[in-house]
Amino acid sequence: MKIKKIFMSCLLLAGVLSASAQEQYPKTVYDHNPYWYIQVQGGAQYTLGEIDFKDLVSPNVQVAFGRQFTPVFGARLAVNAWQSKAGIEDYGQVAKWKWKYVAPGIDLTFNLSNLFCGFNPNRIFNFSVFGGLGANIGWDNKAVEIANVYTTLYPKTGDQNLAYVWDGTKVRMFGRAGVAADFKVSEAVSLGLEVNANTLSDRYNSKKAGNWDWYFNALAGVKINLGKTYSTRTIEAPKVPEKVIEKVIERVVEKPCPQQQIIEPTRAVAQKKEDKFRRDVFFMINGTQISKKEQAKVQEIAEYMKANPNSKVEITGYADRGTGNATINRNLSQRRAQAVSNMLQRTYKIKKDRIKTDFKGDTIQPFATDVENRVSICIAE
Repeated sequence: MKIKKIFMSCLLLAGVLSASAQEQYPKTVYDHNPYWYIQVQGGAQYTLGEIDFKDLVSPNVQVAFGRQFTPVFGARLAVNAWQSKAGIEDYGQVAKWKWKYVAPGIDLTFNLSNLFCGFNPNRIFNFSVFGGLGANIGWDNKAVEIANVYTTLYPKTGDQNLAYVWDGTKVRMFGRAGVAADFKVSEAVSLGLEVNANTLSDRYNSKKAGNWDWYFNALAGVKINLGKTYSTRTIEAPKVPEKVIEKVIERVVEKPCPQQQIIEPTRAVAQKKEDKFRRDVFFMINGTQISKKEQAKVQEIAEYMKANPNSKVEITGYADRGTGNATINRNLSQRRAQAVSNMLQRTYKIKKDRIKTDFKGDTIQPFATDVENRVSICIAE
């Protein structure tokens, strides 16, 4: 008995879940609009080195101007700047220096929240990754002064660690990659956090190490969207064409009898003249040819139109949602409607201006089963 109750409860729960999963109409759909944005950030930089972490941290700022082309893909021009630090520990002493730089670069951005969860302009949190290339322009390198000191103190050897010391202004290519998190404040404004890693040649920090130099930026700031970032549209519930019921009426024909005998009435079937005359012409799966059985319905439409010279017919083609795809079914429904129109014109000489054709593909399903939805619905009036 308990097993039966559990089984019935599961069936009831499945029914509730199935009902709740049905698409609700009307529904609002969000369409992404490409837009421009500006971004201002500030934070700290750590330049990779061998001395204490705190001695290699310096202030950092970044300004970016970008465009979001799709819900997932975008690009930006980001200019990162301020200063970097480096140092060595040699001859029992720690030497530290810094230099100024500005680093413009182009990044490609990818919104992973929209990629995996779908586009939603009302989402509060968005997570993105990015990568790009640029040029680091450095100047005012204080390592020159340190190198001069070592050369003065140790004229024969100097310091081999500073073999790559540079002076003046130097331009070096860099590669950049990072992650970003944005928190929506309003339609146009969001607050963001960003961490990026930058790599460039071994000569950047003046030290000869035999490997690439790195610096890392941690930034926080504000992002302002320029213009409308999305538009909305409403999808109404599919409208099912009304079914026109073909009524059959009885007509009693009485015949007088000279012998005063009662004669049983005879019955004849007649079509009641109504405002609308409907026939549903069905097709085989993926078919556009009218079978002999369905040709009889087309003939009935033609006879009705000949009997009513002012009448016109509207032919609407459909395709079932259970097979094919939207593009195939749209074409299929159009050809089905045209097949009925062609037969009326060519076989029964119904003028073209009395025939209107339309097609719905699989966007509307007038009947409950796939077999019935392979149809052209013809309504004459």
